[in-house]
Amino acid sequence: MEDNRYEAAYKMIGNNIRTIRNSKGLSMEAVANEANIEYRQLGRIERGEGNVTVASLLKIAGVLKVDIGRFFQG
Repeated sequence: MEDNRYEAAYKMIGNNIRTIRNSKGLSMEAVANEANIEYRQLGRIERGEGNVTVASLLKIAGVLKVDIGRFFQG
């Protein structure tokens, strides 16, 4: 079972990704395709469901053209 200590962090990261993606007018499908990750995986990340890899965060940051640190602000 996932440690609940991290739940707030996962949700913050996901919310930040969603906010940035929406501000750039990009769909989840477009970001997932360009980042070469599953659409459903991006959905889980944006909802803060479970652990996300650094590799996935780097791919998403690259597509969104932001520093990965932006995902951790808040």
